Amino acid sequence: MVDAQTRVLVCGSLPGEASLAAGRYYAHPANQFWRLVGGVIAQDLVPLDYPDRLAALLAAGIGLWDTVASATRRGSLDSAIKAAELAPFAQLAASLPMLRTIACNGATAARHGRAQMANLPDISFVQLPSSSPAYCAVTLAQKQQAWNSLRKFLD
Repeated sequence: MVDAQTRVLVCGSLPGEASLAAGRYYAHPANQFWRLVGGVIAQDLVPLDYPDRLAALLAAGIGLWDTVASATRRGSLDSAIKAAELAPFAQLAASLPMLRTIACNGATAARHGRAQMANLPDISFVQLPSSSPAYCAVTLAQKQQAWNSLRKFLD
């Protein structure tokens, strides 16, 4: 989900089971993504319907993508991803004229995203703490502080 006005591309690794079943990004109710990205744009996205959430992100200049196009995985943990085929993310980024940064949601997305950044020297790269409930090494407040660093790329 991107458009020509995308300035920040937030990339996950691969949708989990709940997201795949729902056909939506970050569908698991315990995932903190919508709360965190809502904090970035100063809008409470959690109570909105999914299409309205997406519209709010696009209006703010934020697009969503995944660094893995396909893989095998049992369950939803990134550590279970096997035989990952990377998404054509460098091509996508090159097609977005306003893109200023690629922000990866978690270490796995960052590992795959960073591997593709060499061809995009004018775009900055940010690794964010994962919004997944499985990532509990930092508090929600610490995650929000890190995610808020994206604001400077939206101005």
